[in-house]
Amino acid sequence: MPKVFGVGVFEFRHPRAAEYPLPADAAPATTAAPDKVPASTGGASITLLDIQRDRLTRVAAEHWSTPAAASAFDADLVREIYATELRVEGRGRKTVPLHRVMILEVSQYLENYLWPHFDPADASFEHVMSIILMVNEKFRENVAAWTCFHDRKDAFKGFLWRVLKLKEEERTLNMAEKTNYLLFMINAFQSLEDELLRETILQLVSLKLWNTLSFGRLQMELCLNPELIKKWTKIKRREAKEAKKADQPANPSEMLENKFLRNLIEEFLEILDSKVILSSQDGGEESVLNESLSGQVDDSCVLYCERFMEFLIDMLSQLPTRRFLRPLVADVAVVAKCHLSALYTHEKGRLFAQLVDLLQFYEGFEINDHSGTQLGDDDVLQAHYSRFQAFQLLAFKQVPKLRDFALSSIGSLHKRADLTKKLLVLSDMELQDLVCNKLKLISEKDPCSGRRDFLIEVLVAFFEKRQSQKDAVNALPLYPNEHIMWDESLVPSINYSGEGCLALPKLNLQFLTLHDYLLRNFNLFRLESTYEIREDIQEAVPHLHSYINNEGETAFRGWSRMAVPIKEFKITEVKQPNIGEVKPSTVTADVTFSISSYRHQIKSEWDALKEHDVLFLLSIRPSFEPLSPEEAAKSTVPERLGLQYVRGCEVIEIRDEEGTLMNDFTGRIKREEWKPPKGDIRTVRIALDTAQYHIDVTETAEKGAENVSGTFNILMRRKPKENNFKAILESIRDLMNETCVVPEWLHNIFLGYGNPSAAQWINMPDLLEVIDFKDTYLDANHVQQSFPDYQITFINSDGTENLHPSPPFKIRLSKKMRESSHALPGNVNSSLAVKSNNNMADGESQKEKLIVETYVPADPGPYPQDKPKQNSVRFTPTQIGAIISGVQPGLTMVVGPPGTGKTDTAVQILNVLYHNCPSQRTLIITHSNQALNDLFEKIMQRDVPARYLLRLGQGEQELATDLDFSRQGRVNAMLVRRLELLGEVSKLARSLRLPEDVGYTCETAAYFWLLHVYARWEQFLAACAQNQDNPSFVKDRFPFSEFFSDTPQPIFTGESFDKDMHAAKGCFKHLSTIFQELEECRAFELLKSTVERANYLMTKQAKIVAMTCTHAALKRRDFLQLGFKFDNLLMEESAQILEIETFIPMLLQRQEDGYARLKRCILIGDHHQLPPVVKNMAFQKYSHMDQSLFTRFVRLGVPYIELNAQGRARPSIAKLYNWRYRELGDLPYVHEQAIFHKANAGFSFEYQLVDVPDYKGKGESAPSPWFYQNEGEAEYIVSVYIYMRLIGYPANKISILTTYNGQKLLIRDVINKRCKPYNIEPPNKVTTVDKFQGQQNDFILLSLVRTRFVGHLRDVRRLIVAMSRARLGLYVFCRRSLFEQCYELQPTFQLLLQRPDKLALNLEECTPFTERPLGETGNIHYVTGIEDIGHLVKFRLEHLRQVHCPAHHCEMKSKSICWFFYIKII
Repeated sequence: MPKVFGVGVFEFRHPRAAEYPLPADAAPATTAAPDKVPASTGGASITLLDIQRDRLTRVAAEHWSTPAAASAFDADLVREIYATELRVEGRGRKTVPLHRVMILEVSQYLENYLWPHFDPADASFEHVMSIILMVNEKFRENVAAWTCFHDRKDAFKGFLWRVLKLKEEERTLNMAEKTNYLLFMINAFQSLEDELLRETILQLVSLKLWNTLSFGRLQMELCLNPELIKKWTKIKRREAKEAKKADQPANPSEMLENKFLRNLIEEFLEILDSKVILSSQDGGEESVLNESLSGQVDDSCVLYCERFMEFLIDMLSQLPTRRFLRPLVADVAVVAKCHLSALYTHEKGRLFAQLVDLLQFYEGFEINDHSGTQLGDDDVLQAHYSRFQAFQLLAFKQVPKLRDFALSSIGSLHKRADLTKKLLVLSDMELQDLVCNKLKLISEKDPCSGRRDFLIEVLVAFFEKRQSQKDAVNALPLYPNEHIMWDESLVPSINYSGEGCLALPKLNLQFLTLHDYLLRNFNLFRLESTYEIREDIQEAVPHLHSYINNEGETAFRGWSRMAVPIKEFKITEVKQPNIGEVKPSTVTADVTFSISSYRHQIKSEWDALKEHDVLFLLSIRPSFEPLSPEEAAKSTVPERLGLQYVRGCEVIEIRDEEGTLMNDFTGRIKREEWKPPKGDIRTVRIALDTAQYHIDVTETAEKGAENVSGTFNILMRRKPKENNFKAILESIRDLMNETCVVPEWLHNIFLGYGNPSAAQWINMPDLLEVIDFKDTYLDANHVQQSFPDYQITFINSDGTENLHPSPPFKIRLSKKMRESSHALPGNVNSSLAVKSNNNMADGESQKEKLIVETYVPADPGPYPQDKPKQNSVRFTPTQIGAIISGVQPGLTMVVGPPGTGKTDTAVQILNVLYHNCPSQRTLIITHSNQALNDLFEKIMQRDVPARYLLRLGQGEQELATDLDFSRQGRVNAMLVRRLELLGEVSKLARSLRLPEDVGYTCETAAYFWLLHVYARWEQFLAACAQNQDNPSFVKDRFPFSEFFSDTPQPIFTGESFDKDMHAAKGCFKHLSTIFQELEECRAFELLKSTVERANYLMTKQAKIVAMTCTHAALKRRDFLQLGFKFDNLLMEESAQILEIETFIPMLLQRQEDGYARLKRCILIGDHHQLPPVVKNMAFQKYSHMDQSLFTRFVRLGVPYIELNAQGRARPSIAKLYNWRYRELGDLPYVHEQAIFHKANAGFSFEYQLVDVPDYKGKGESAPSPWFYQNEGEAEYIVSVYIYMRLIGYPANKISILTTYNGQKLLIRDVINKRCKPYNIEPPNKVTTVDKFQGQQNDFILLSLVRTRFVGHLRDVRRLIVAMSRARLGLYVFCRRSLFEQCYELQPTFQLLLQRPDKLALNLEECTPFTERPLGETGNIHYVTGIEDIGHLVKFRLEHLRQVHCPAHHCEMKSKSICWFFYIKII
C-alpha cells in the first residue's frame, strides 16, 4: 500500500511570492550610515551592483552570509544594525525601511545569524525585534517563514514567551515598533496549522482569558453557557491550588497569558483616544512645533489602529480564537468606542471605518461560538426578540421612566433611531446604572462609562435588530459601480506592497460556517471581477478621445474595439417588486448604437453578442479644458477619463436595423429561416441590475441626485472568456439563499475542524469489501509488486488455489488494509517510515495474507467490436493505492508531481468505479479544457461504453476523436445507433423465420426479446443441462446459429461442451447488449424535441459527465432545474482551481431529504506547482484568494497519497525539481528507453544554466510597470533556437518559456525579426511558465529575465513548474550572480551551477541524431556571449541566403556542407 501523508510542519506555509514596487522613500528615517544605497537608487532603479556595494552586504559577508564568514556572535552588532538600519522614528506610515530589511532578509540574516545565536534568557530587546522584523518580511514576501525555527523547538518556545513579555520590559516601544509587534502577532495567529506555534499561541485565547472579564460580563457568559461552569470551576480550583503551593495570593488576572490580549486591546484604545489626533501637548520641548500640528492626524497611529482592527477581525473569524475572545471584545466595547472615535469620521480614517464595520459584522456573526452551529434567520430573530423582551420586562420592573418603552411593540422600537429616541428620557446617572449595573453590558470601571453617547451606543448596538446576512447579500448589486471600482481600500491597485492592511476578508485555514465561507468568497470574487473590469475600462475609454463639442455635449474623436458610442438609451419596462422586496423584479432597456465605422472583423464581434452576455453602460463627461500635466498627476482615474457612472447589464436580445432578431437560441427563429443582419444600426435589449436601479432611483428622489440612466453614452463589452463573473456570483448567492448541505463526512473537514483523516476511506462506512480490478493488473507478478507487505494467495472462484493466475483479479480487503491509515506527519520522511515498517515486519512471524480471486470473464461476444479495450499501463504500488482509495467512499487526495501519471490514475479510478458501481454516476471537473480533453480521450480508450460518456462545455470540439461527445452529438449518436440496432433485430427475426416488423420500434423489439429471444435461450439452457456429456450438443442445438453465421471465426468446435457453452453465452451476451441498448434508446423515441432528448441524456443516461469548473458554476441553475444527480466527484488540476470553483461543483444537485447524495470526492493535483490565477496582487497577498481547496486540505493535515515515480524527463533533469517532493523517483521506462540515454545533438550537456551578461549596457528593463524585459536573454535564446533549427531539431519539439509577459512579447518580436527572413518556422510555443503549466515538450529554452531582484520566481512553485516542463533538454538563461544567492532556490541552482555557466556546444554534430551517449561532452565549444552565438548563427544564415537549390534535398545538402566548413574554421 502507498504511503499516505498528512501535513505537520512541512514547508507548506505561505509558498507564494509576488512582485511589488520598491518605494522611492524606502530609506530609513534614521541618519544614513556610510556606504548605504544612495537615494538615487531607490525604488525600482536599485541594481544588483548597488546591493553588492552596500554596507549591509559587506557586513553580511563578514559575519554570516557564507560558511567561511561564520564568526563569533556579536550582540553589539545586532544592536547597531537595529538602531541604524531597522528602527523607524516619526509619524509616517512606514514601519520599516523596506530596502534595508530586504537586503538583510536576502542575506539570510535570520537563518544564519539571529536565530542560531538566540538565547531566550540573554537575548537583547534588539535581537528579539530583529527576528520579528525578519519574520514579518518573509510573510510580506510570501515565503516560508517558520522553517528555520524547527531545528530548535524549545528555543522557539522561549522566543515566543520573550515576545509576549516584550511589552513588560522597561524599554518603551515607539509606534512603528508597536505596529511591527502587532503584525508579528497577526502572522502567528494565521499560522495555527504549525504545531510549533499552536501550543503557545492558543494559550492566549483559552477559557482562562475570562479571568480579565468584568464580573457582570463573566456572570452573563456563564449563564448563557452553563456547560462551561464546571470547566470554569475546575480552572479556578487549579489556580487556587497552584497559588497556595507557591505561597502567593491567587490573582489569575495578572498572569501573562491571561492578561496579554486585554492589555493589548486597552493599549489600542488609549492610542485611538489620545494619540491619533495630535495635540499641542504632544512632544514636550517641541510644543512650539506641535502647536502647528495640533488637530492633525498621526499617520503612524492610524496604521497601528488599522492593523489592530485586522488583528481582531482575524481572531473573531476563526472559531478556536473567537470562542473566548468575543466576550472580551464586547466587555471592553471595542466597536462602540471605535464608532465614537474621531478617526472613524475623519477623512484619513476611511479604511479604519471600513475595518470597524467588518469587525462589527464578525462580532455579531450568526453562530453559536461554543458548538460551532450556524444560526439560521429564524434562530437569530428569535434570539433578538427574546433579548428585547427581557429588556422590556426589566425596564417595566426597575426603570419607571421607561414604562412607555416597556409597553411598546418590539417592531416599533428595534430600529436604531427609535431606540435612541426612547432612551433620551433617562438622565446620565440612570443610563449608567442601567447599562453597567442592571444589564451589565460594560463595567463601571470602564473609562468611558460616564459618557452618555458611549452608553447609548453600547445599549443600542446590543438591542437593535441587525440586517440578515442573506438580505444584505440579496440587496447587493452584482455589477460593480464607479464607487467600488476606484476605492483603493477595497480594490487596490496592482502595486500593493503588503505593508498596509485592507478592508477585505481573508481565506484562512478555517471558516466559521458554510455561510461565512460563501460570503468571503462572494466578496472576494466580486472584487476581483471588479478589478478586471476596471482594467478593461481604463484600457478602452482613452481610445475614444472624448471632448466637449460646440453644443456643450460629449463627443468622441477616436474609436475603441471594445466600446461604442450610444445613439439612444431608453428604459422600456420596470416591473413591480416581488412580495417582500422593495427593488423592482425586472428593469429592461433598449440601447441603440452604430457599428458602421468598424471593419468587418470587429463588426462580427459586436454582432456575435448573445443572450446573457454582460455589457457595461458608461457615462463619460470630460472636462471642458484638457487637464494640465500637474492636474492629471493629482487627479483620480475617473477624473482623467471623465468617467461619471458605470452600470452593468445583461443582454436579452439583439436586433438589426430592420428589427430582425439576431443570435436567437430559444427556437423562435428556425435555422432555415435565419438571415444575415441588415444595416449597421443595432438595438440591444438589456436587463439592468434591479438592486442598483433601485439605489439610483431612491437617491434621485430623496437627495435630488442626477438621473443616472439619462447620462449613458458608451456601451462597452468584454472578452467572452473573461466575462462570466455574473453567473458565478449568482451561483454563490443562490447557495447562500439555500440550505447548503455538504456531505456529513466532509462538513467538518471542509470548515477546517475535527479529525483531518475522518473522511479517509478507512474511516468510512459502506466500504466495498471486494474490488474487481478488471484490467488494472497486467499479470500476477504485477499484483505481487503492488502489495509487497502482504503474502498473496491466488484462488479460483470456487475457493481452490490457482497456481497459474492471470488477470482479471478481484481482491478482498484485508483487516490490515481497513485498519491502517499509513498517514505520516509532514516532517517525517516516508523512507524512514518504510524502514520502521520493515523492521516491524521482520519481527512478525509472517506477513498477512491477501486473498486475490482470479476469474474467467464472460465471453463478450464473437465479433471484434465486442472485445473490451484493455489497459496497458503498469501502475506503480502508489498508483494502485490511489485507485483503491478512489474507488472506496470518502475523500481521496492524490498529489501528482510532474510526469507521474495523474491522468492515467484518474482514468483507472473511473474505469474500476464504473465496473464496481455500475448504477452510480460520476462527475469529472477540471480547471482547463485541455486537461479535460486529455482525461476524456483516455477514458474513451477504456472499457466504458461511449453511450455513457458526456462532455459538456465549449472545449468539446478540440477532442482528438471523430465521435461527438457533446449533448447534441450524443443524442445524434443514440438515434443513429437505434437504427443500427433495430436493423440487427430485423436480421435476428429473419434468422428465426419471424416477421421483420418486430424491428420497427424499441417497444416492439422489447416484446420480441421477451417472447422469442429470451424464451428460446431458456429452452436451450434447460436442454443443455440434460446433455452436458454430448460435446456437439451446443453446436447442433444453439438457436441463433444462423444470426451469427457471419462471425470472423467459427463459434463452435463441437469438441468440448464447456468451451462451446462459454462461446454460446458470449453470443447471448452480444444479443442481450443489443436489446439493452435498445431499451436505453427507447426514451429517445418517446421524447420528440432535441432539448428534451439532450436533457434526458445528461440527467438519466450518462454515467460519466465531464465539464470544466467554470462551466459548472455558469450552469448550476440549469443543472438544479433539470434534476441533475451524481454520486461521485473527481477533480483533476484541483490545486489550480479557486476555493469557490471547487465548492460549487459539489453542490450541482439538490439534497435528498436533507442529506447530500455525494459518496466520493477525489481531488487530484499538485500544491507544489502554481496556484489558481488571481490578477490583483492584494487579493493574492492579503486575502490569500489564490488558495485552492486542495492546498488548504494539505495544510490542515488531511491524508494524501503522493505518486512517487515520474516518466516524463531524463532522471538528471528530474533531479532539478524532485527535491521538492518526498521521494520522487523514476519509472523504469526512463532508464530503459534509448532516447533517454542519447545526448542532445549539438549540445555538450542535457541541461545547463547560461549566464547572460548585460547587453548593450543593460540587463532587465521595464518599459511600463511590471512589464519586465531582458533584450540580451531574448537575443541569446532566439540565436540558440535558430542554431537548433539549423541542426535539424523540429520546431514543434522546442518551446521557449519565460517568467514575464513582457519578455514573452519581446522574444516573439525577435523571432519575427530574425526567423521570418529565412523562412525558419517559429517554435511550438513562446509563452510564460504560468501558462505552460500542465504541458511539456522535449526541449525547453527558459529565460528568467530579472537582473536586479529575483522577483516572483522566488515562489518555489513557479520554479518547480519551470524546471519540470522539459523531457530531454533544458537550457536556462539568466543572471547567475543574482539567482545563485536566492535561499529558496538553492537546491535547484546548486545542481545547475555544477556545470559551466557558458553555453557548451558540440559543433561537430550537424544533424539532430547522435550516437554520443549521455554524459559524454565531446569536443566542447564554449559560447563566450551573446555576440558569439549571434556570429555563429549569422555565418550559417548567410550561407543559407546564398544557396538557392530548387530541390529540398539539395538545400539540405548545401546546409550540411556549409556547416561542416564553418566547424573546420572554428
